[in-house]
Amino acid sequence: MNTSLTPLSPQILDWIRAISGSASQVSAVKKLSGSTSTTLYRLDISRGAQTLPLVLRLFDNPEWLAEEPELARHEASNLQMVSKAEIAAPELVGFDETGEFCGVPAILMTRVPGEVNLLPKDTDAWLYEIAAAIQPLHHIEIDSYLWEYFPYNDVSQLQVPPWTDIPEAWARAIEIVQGPWPDFRPCFIHRDYHPMNVLWQGEHLSGIVDWPNACRGPAGIDLIWCRNNLSAMYGIEIADRFLDAFIDVAGSSFTYDPFWDLLGIIETLPGPPDVYEPWLEFGLDHLTPELDRIHLEQYLQSVLACI
Repeated sequence: MNTSLTPLSPQILDWIRAISGSASQVSAVKKLSGSTSTTLYRLDISRGAQTLPLVLRLFDNPEWLAEEPELARHEASNLQMVSKAEIAAPELVGFDETGEFCGVPAILMTRVPGEVNLLPKDTDAWLYEIAAAIQPLHHIEIDSYLWEYFPYNDVSQLQVPPWTDIPEAWARAIEIVQGPWPDFRPCFIHRDYHPMNVLWQGEHLSGIVDWPNACRGPAGIDLIWCRNNLSAMYGIEIADRFLDAFIDVAGSSFTYDPFWDLLGIIETLPGPPDVYEPWLEFGLDHLTPELDRIHLEQYLQSVLACI
């Protein structure tokens, strides 16, 4: 291809060719929308008459890299782990751990077919497939792993947000998450499981993407992180229908505890809530910061009512 027409540097293109085979050529490059913490490119690699569909992730967020400099190695390890489960996910092609070749740490992986779908025709079937797709991950045996789950917020430092109309509810949630955690069986989790990270072909889920945050932790985190997003996007009724679907498909292997919901909710602090812009790009243009706040506090009150 004409390298002057691609957003990728000659050094990155050389690295891609070296990783994917000396006879390979990068025949198409397109920047992907929907990612806010890294930059993603859709690539077509030509090998004679064959075309290999790939994705390149550039870890170019300096704040995230300062906190987690091993991001490329982490995702590479996660992709190798998830290959042990019956989950349609990207396969690792190669990674640049330090940015030696790409200027920033990078991952090259196969491309999962499909598109983000936030406006399903059959909401219950959509929720059920999202709930079912993650289950094999939670059955991967993982006695130890270099990356362990931790809340992004330091729970010991949490304070009731000044923007809330229900300070007592937030104070109660903070008190609970500062207490002991429920017992759980550690397993492999996605850690950032939500509708923007699953792809669809037609009305059926075709794969799960975005694996840099996966780690060893409670299966409940994948449930509640998705519930957290669903509540913000559509309201508590849809989040509750997802909970029902998740419990149904998981069966006796999973026991729900609302503690995990609260641990996810406090990740929104200090706030105030705002609309995640990619949701607007994919059709949820009804959302506003005020509606997001209403959804969040309805979710919080609903969870507290279960405790």
